[in-house]
Amino acid sequence: MTPDPVPAAGRHAPGGRAARRARRGPRAGFVGPTLWFLLPFVVLVAVWAVIVEVTGVPKRIFPQVDDVALALADMAASGELAEHLGASLYRVLMGSTIAIATGLPFGIALGASPALSAFFSPLLRFSVALAGIAWIPIATLWLGYGDGAVIFIVWNAMFFALAYNTMLGVRRIPTTLLRSARSMGASRWRMFWEVLLPGALPSVVSGLRIGLGYGWRGLVAAEIIASSAGLGYALFLAQKTFSTDVIIASMVIIGVLWLIMDRLLLAPLERRTIERWGMTGGAR
Repeated sequence: MTPDPVPAAGRHAPGGRAARRARRGPRAGFVGPTLWFLLPFVVLVAVWAVIVEVTGVPKRIFPQVDDVALALADMAASGELAEHLGASLYRVLMGSTIAIATGLPFGIALGASPALSAFFSPLLRFSVALAGIAWIPIATLWLGYGDGAVIFIVWNAMFFALAYNTMLGVRRIPTTLLRSARSMGASRWRMFWEVLLPGALPSVVSGLRIGLGYGWRGLVAAEIIASSAGLGYALFLAQKTFSTDVIIASMVIIGVLWLIMDRLLLAPLERRTIERWGMTGGAR
């Protein structure tokens, strides 16, 4: 004999999990995961401080935590941080906007056309290995040093990941749904906006999250080589003056900025999109 299932009402009883969550309020459900997410970084900083203190490694080789904090404060006070941060965010925004405007329709076209998909899929797989950083030398030859080359690298790094994931998302749309839309006389624009794009949206958002990660890495590398402003350039400039504290401070800014973009914007967007379309699992 199998045990009787727990009544649905039991899950919402005064002593149940749902009731306890309701009594804690929405902030309690947010604070717990946030603290757990920050814990590894707290441990890392503590280990860093202890190792530097115990080994006595020179500041020029690896600075102490407070040295990096002072470097961050100096960058903020001098306006250097705002200048580099603004340049990097502008390039990411421009590059990602162009990548979405080009990669999204291209991926949908590939997913909707078996002939185009068969022709371009090998090229997409080939290009993924070369996207972004490998294009920096030729980007500087084509576009010179400055915003144009860096924006091109961000676009290039994002485009292929976004197009490929979009193509896969369109392929997952049930054939019956596509046939029903065509049989009802849906035009190409209505098919695009009301069937193909919504149906592929979970994969589109996943591709955007992956592609923006590639684009962010490409941005930093391109700024080191092809720019005179930006967080990547701040790293390069600090290396020339042996300012290890500024190098690590710039690395911290880059990592924190990406975490903010990923955890507060991209991951919730991916999770809600997946839940909206009833897919199993969720973004983390």
